[in-house]
Amino acid sequence: MKNSQPGQNQYAFFFDSSACSACKSCVLACRDKNNWPAGVRWRRVYELSGGRWLRVGNNWVPDLIAYNLSLGCNHCEEPVCLKGCPSGAISKRPDGIVLIDRKKCLGCRYCEWSCPYGAPQYDVKAGRMTKCDLCVDLVDKGEQPACVNACPMRALDFGPLDKLMEKYGLVRTVFPLPAEAMTRPSFIIKLHPTAAKARPGDVTVSNREEV
Repeated sequence: MKNSQPGQNQYAFFFDSSACSACKSCVLACRDKNNWPAGVRWRRVYELSGGRWLRVGNNWVPDLIAYNLSLGCNHCEEPVCLKGCPSGAISKRPDGIVLIDRKKCLGCRYCEWSCPYGAPQYDVKAGRMTKCDLCVDLVDKGEQPACVNACPMRALDFGPLDKLMEKYGLVRTVFPLPAEAMTRPSFIIKLHPTAAKARPGDVTVSNREEV
């Protein structure tokens, strides 16, 4: 699944965590366009918070950490969901968009279990898997995904991965995301200033029930 050069012909998302206000306009836009069934969340906004107390002289001061993370399918360069699908229902286009053919899907949920980002979502009523398709119908018309257009803070961007890398640099992981080497996600993050301090145990997902 590797391209000849990193990011070549691979669409990707960019997310600026320092600009995100957790308004969830991206979530609402995705739901509105794709009409998710109940219990399905193609895009989620994680609210991370935590920190610790530091002693400064005779005083204890809080070293707070608080940031947000908007996450959908990362259309990974090496998608483990594709490798784990026994029916061949998952495919990857030359432009990197990873799709599920619901006619081929068995509803076995192997892709859901293998994806470290929780991108594949099970439609209980249909007995089939679903996930973000990067608004492929809009992309094929030269338009932006709905979540990108909806963000009032312009915290989301979209385009070829190599171009986004040139523009923003390359950071692919932050707590609670897994190591980038697992799937090489087509996802670039501009870290919130406090996110660089986040370590396991220091930060928790404060809206876990929502995501």
